[in-house]
Amino acid sequence: MSNQRVCIYAKDVSILLGKSYKQSVRILRTIKDAYGKNLTQYITVEEFASYTGIDVETIRKQCLRN
Repeated sequence: MSNQRVCIYAKDVSILLGKSYKQSVRILRTIKDAYGKNLTQYITVEEFASYTGIDVETIRKQCLRN
């Protein structure tokens, strides 16, 4: 059984969307606001996929390789 990461980070967003790291942080902050999360809480891959419309498997293939 592989250990897959559940959370997505700004570096992952940067890779997926081709944005700068700083812009990726802003995007994650916007998603946190949309889901009513605190700044200290994490965004899951599923939440990111739902918000952006990107398929979960695409995200896992591009960013979450072990």
